[in-house]
Amino acid sequence: MSATLELAKNLIARRSVTPEDAGCLELIAARLEPLGFVCERMDSTGPTGRVANLWARRGQAKPLVVFAGHTDVVPPGPRDRWHSDPFQPAEREGHLYGRGAADMKTSIAAAITAVERLLAVGEPNGSLAFLLTSDEEGDATDGTVKVVETLKARNERIDFCIVGEPTSVHRLGDTIKNGRRGSLSGKLTVKGVQGHVAYPEKVKNPIHRAAPALAELAAAHWDIGNEFFPPTSFQISNIHAGTGATNVVPGICEVLFNFRFSTASSAQSLQERVHHILDRHGLEYEIIWTLGGKPFLTPPGRLVAALSHAIEAETGIAPELSTSGGTSDGRFIAEICQEVVEFGPVNATIHQIDECIAIADIDPLSRIYEAAFRELFS
Repeated sequence: MSATLELAKNLIARRSVTPEDAGCLELIAARLEPLGFVCERMDSTGPTGRVANLWARRGQAKPLVVFAGHTDVVPPGPRDRWHSDPFQPAEREGHLYGRGAADMKTSIAAAITAVERLLAVGEPNGSLAFLLTSDEEGDATDGTVKVVETLKARNERIDFCIVGEPTSVHRLGDTIKNGRRGSLSGKLTVKGVQGHVAYPEKVKNPIHRAAPALAELAAAHWDIGNEFFPPTSFQISNIHAGTGATNVVPGICEVLFNFRFSTASSAQSLQERVHHILDRHGLEYEIIWTLGGKPFLTPPGRLVAALSHAIEAETGIAPELSTSGGTSDGRFIAEICQEVVEFGPVNATIHQIDECIAIADIDPLSRIYEAAFRELFS
């Protein structure tokens, strides 16, 4: 059994359903400390419980190269639908099965063994660090964001960061995420006057009043995107109004909506346009805004080049750059690091029943991380 496969199995065996860490960070720190890493626990307590965070750094010289990731996993779902216990790693037909196998305990194991081999042959021309949390799959309010706040207060800057998210689509190495769209949500409450449907002159129907404005919002073009991002999208996810009776006009209509926006727009510009449209339609309304994450983008540079070279040397594939998908903790790290990319195994089974990773991809993944680290220190 390879060192990476063995470590991945040990991590998968820990039932770290978000925000639990289940001892993963203790295992990782015990592996890193003998290599000279100073391991700081930066745990935090949030609304869902205690969150485990680790900042492990080796050296003070520049550049500082960081591997970031999360030890928490999503709930496994119905146990009887799995072909084996989701927290008992199992090998079948060339795959390693278990919750977190692809997202993203194998990535963490691969990065650790990559660093072990790197340090075994000499001292790098720079510093290494790991930023790990148990609060990525949950609310993401007390994990990486808290570590970044602490590092920012200490004026610790990161030069290059690889986030081990499962980015590959069809085969290992075909996709690197060099950015992510931002997420802006709104809860719109349109106010009317409740009353009997038989007396329309005495009511103000908030559904009727909101409909033209919502149609305009849905049809609007918010931006055209750019080289790396598609145009910003607006989606209504829920509309609720009414008392349940067919003869009552409701007094309010609630609408939930979300923007997935590129660096071509800002949260402020989107909010201003929404208010402008609603005001023009003469609505009486309130909006509660929630900024789930700002967009971030790393144009091709040293980090993208180093990772691309490592992937092509190992797999023969020239990876594509992508900004698709939801948010990730890269959005927090980008506040203290100009070059942040995500790269990891094939994501076909993440969050699914029988999550797995091809065993043949595990050691190549570790070698890719090692080669990328080596080039960044050259």
